[in-house]
Amino acid sequence: MSLLDFSSDAFLVAFFLYCFGFLFYAVAVAGRNWSNRKPEDHLRRWGRIAFIVSVLGFAAHLTFFITRWIGGGHIPTSNMYEFMMFLAMAIMFAFVVVYAIYRKPLLGMFTLPLTVIIVAYASVFPQEVQPLIPALNSYWLRIHVTTAALGEAFFAVGFAAGLMYLLRTVDFKKTDAQSRRDQRWVEFTLYVIVIIVAFIGTVFAFRGVDYKASFIQEIVSIDSKGIESTTTETVEYSMPPIFKPYNSQNIEVQSFLGMKEPLFETPSWMHGVNAARKLNTIVWSILTGSILYGILRLALRRRLGAAINPLMDGIDEEDLDEISYRAIAIGYPIFTLGALIFAMIWAYIAWSRFWGWDPKEVWALITWLYYTAYLHLRLSRGWHGKKSAWLAVIGFVVVMFTLIGVNLVLVGLHSYAGV
Repeated sequence: MSLLDFSSDAFLVAFFLYCFGFLFYAVAVAGRNWSNRKPEDHLRRWGRIAFIVSVLGFAAHLTFFITRWIGGGHIPTSNMYEFMMFLAMAIMFAFVVVYAIYRKPLLGMFTLPLTVIIVAYASVFPQEVQPLIPALNSYWLRIHVTTAALGEAFFAVGFAAGLMYLLRTVDFKKTDAQSRRDQRWVEFTLYVIVIIVAFIGTVFAFRGVDYKASFIQEIVSIDSKGIESTTTETVEYSMPPIFKPYNSQNIEVQSFLGMKEPLFETPSWMHGVNAARKLNTIVWSILTGSILYGILRLALRRRLGAAINPLMDGIDEEDLDEISYRAIAIGYPIFTLGALIFAMIWAYIAWSRFWGWDPKEVWALITWLYYTAYLHLRLSRGWHGKKSAWLAVIGFVVVMFTLIGVNLVLVGLHSYAGV
């Protein structure tokens, strides 16, 4: 067996251990009111089991990382699959650090699913080891990417604790205007998470049935001298085409639920050969996410937030507020070093300039400024409780757009990461 095959096996072990760890945390938290033991004893016993399983999953994940590094010949952080896998591992490391300080099993019940979602999302991308392009073949790549991801991992733990705080403190039984507003935004956050889960499931479902559709798109461009030229590109779909590329002809469209032709054409203002496919993916994600959300609502017979809220009984909300702040405070200087200082050093080595207003650079700066404002408002203005929790939740949305949206939507020097 090669090291890369062993690495893949270690990844599967890590994934299933994370899933089991989450289940054990759920048993620890949800089952404490039904156990014959004292709630504290039940929580402590199952929380210890869940933590041990989670640490074993982290060990398997670390094994995956090291063996892929040795087998591939370079640090596995050079594309979206590898980076998201490293981010998931970094989140588990951050969780272990924060858990060792606060010993709150409930934190695992929210951090483990986040890790599983990121690992599953990473698996959507091609998993083959790819040779490094010249810009990535630098010692500073290891320093920049790993420290930036580690900082973002602590932001993720802060997000999990912030979301837990909101689920603990928002009263889903009140009907006043402020309570209804809080309930809607918490529910919308959970709805977005369901959409992400549905996106991952949809990709794997259509990949499992080997669905394919392809089009030839004519692209008209005008150069600086006003000369018009036409080129053709082949666009491949792995999901049924609700939207086909603008100004394109079908090559092959497999039938799905009686749909043999695309329903709509992508608007002309959406430029880029992949614009139609991205729009199609977003639409499918929203459709399947809405269906999954509706099924969950029917099964639970109430909103998701209202169903989760009772699990928070007995949890000290001030502890959650403190955990969220401390995680972000730890991650902030690490992110500053990795995403700004080390990134600028690498940019100078790779492109002979420290700063070039590349979309990834701009959004890394926006992320840093956002968390700078968070810490300022927290320390100088006394923004604790719900205000701080919402800032932690929104901040991680900014982080995920910086990681995913910039790579997959915007075009720039970092676009190679989305391959």
